[in-house]
Amino acid sequence: MASMLELRHLRTLLALRDTGSLSKSAERLHLTQSALSHQLRMLETQYDTPLVERDARPLRFTAAGRRLMELAQAVLPQVEDAERRVAQLVQGDVGQLRVAVECHTCFDWLMPAMDAFRERWPDVEMDLVSGFQSDALSLLDRGEADLVIVHDRPPSRSAATFLPLFRYESVALMSPKHPLARREWLRAKDFAEPVLITYPVPDAMLDVFRHVLEPAGIAPRKRTSELTVAILQLVASNRGIAALPRWSVQPYLERGYIAARGIGRKGLWCELHAATSPSLASAAYLQEFVRLIREISLQSLQGTAALN
Repeated sequence: MASMLELRHLRTLLALRDTGSLSKSAERLHLTQSALSHQLRMLETQYDTPLVERDARPLRFTAAGRRLMELAQAVLPQVEDAERRVAQLVQGDVGQLRVAVECHTCFDWLMPAMDAFRERWPDVEMDLVSGFQSDALSLLDRGEADLVIVHDRPPSRSAATFLPLFRYESVALMSPKHPLARREWLRAKDFAEPVLITYPVPDAMLDVFRHVLEPAGIAPRKRTSELTVAILQLVASNRGIAALPRWSVQPYLERGYIAARGIGRKGLWCELHAATSPSLASAAYLQEFVRLIREISLQSLQGTAALN
């Protein structure tokens, strides 16, 4: 029997393994759910057997599906390694990657991505530009950084190339005993009375201000702290409320130390992008670093989604 199995099919199987969902797999692979379902049906027709139990939650592989998924686990890392080695032969494996961030909580996922990158590209000198940057894009302009992690892509910023990383949900945080914890989700006006505990940065850098409070004309009282753990301690002791990415507080939510509620009926979903110079955007090592950020973040962080 001639094989119709392609690398895209193997990537689909791994996405199904990681997400347990057709819709989330389609999102990760930048496909529509109907396109992914069609691809899966074609494979099942080819092998004349189901590959997944569609009614299971989370989705489960059949015996045949597990065998193909194991093939994907074995083959795809070898393909990626071969492609990386070819790129190193063609482009060279030496370079510099200075990374800057304008996000206090980004270090939770940035460090694992940097560790994985160093294993694959040991001869690329990677450095983290010291600490949080309130205007990280200016470092790119001055040649002091090679890649900058930013929240939203500035519409007028034409000098840089922007590479999408992922979407994330920012949630309102409060003590489980706070009256707002009885709500299913919070409206802009719910932030008017409580003290809002934030990082000491301009309001325009805070998701909840930029997307919710400023458009609604809400200006709450503020208290600031440099440390996430200090913000959460103040929230837990009912000194105020906060708004942070869900991924950054998930362990505290699981322990019941604080409570989280969505912001707006559909939730407050924000974006992270990587900005770099046009001349560096096509470098194989930079492309792989961006891929690792996406892969590690979507696999390990709660409240994230693919960004097309």
